[in-house]
Amino acid sequence: MRIQSTIEDKLQSLEPVALAVENESHRHNVPADSETHFKVTLVSASFKGLMPVKRHQQIYALLADELSGPVHALALHLYTPDEWAARGEARPESPDCRGGGAS
Repeated sequence: MRIQSTIEDKLQSLEPVALAVENESHRHNVPADSETHFKVTLVSASFKGLMPVKRHQQIYALLADELSGPVHALALHLYTPDEWAARGEARPESPDCRGGGAS
């Protein structure tokens, strides 16, 4: 199973209202077809009343195996349904990679 699919499957336990797992590895200095850099946008009622650090800790716990191995970077954008609606349901853009010095 691909790492992206594994991440998507594991995050289903949070009963997301919206979920986007984006492989952003191609934006970094890694081999083609890598699965090392991901952006997760997740909307879940389970985040209600939780500060951002607690939300991140939930994700880190769910994805501990991936983070201890193949996943090098994980950008997390975590919202309650109300927060998501207030954003206009817009996913944040990722900045271009500034490191790695591709040759």
